Amino acid sequence: MKTNDVILQTTTKIVLFIILIFSVFIFFTGHYTPGGGFIGGLLTSGAIVLLLLAFDLKTVKKILPFNYMYMIATGLLFSIGTGAGALLFNVPFLTHAYTHINIPILGELSLHTATIFDLGVFLVVVGVTMTIIQTIGGDE
Repeated sequence: MKTNDVILQTTTKIVLFIILIFSVFIFFTGHYTPGGGFIGGLLTSGAIVLLLLAFDLKTVKKILPFNYMYMIATGLLFSIGTGAGALLFNVPFLTHAYTHINIPILGELSLHTATIFDLGVFLVVVGVTMTIIQTIGGDE
């Protein structure tokens, strides 16, 4: 028996992008205000869970064909790599570097190695939560 979830599926398609855009915003503002990779990852996982509620597991796996174990490994590599990268410059572990660059249209931007660290945290959080949820949700 197929259920009729047209309203839920249509609403999910709209709300999903709003949540993902807010997740990216929270990710990038995390260096100066509360937020960052952990909260951005939880928001992204929440958006994917909403997708799982509106559609079935097979449809979501078709839409997002990610191996979340590889995502976890990549995130750990980024986080540990940026933390240990400081040791190459003879400074303490997790010491981050930053610089300011001037881009003609965007103006002055500041680049941080903490962004790469947060990207690793983001990938680990999304990978772990989605692995847990798909493992639990995949059981009959």
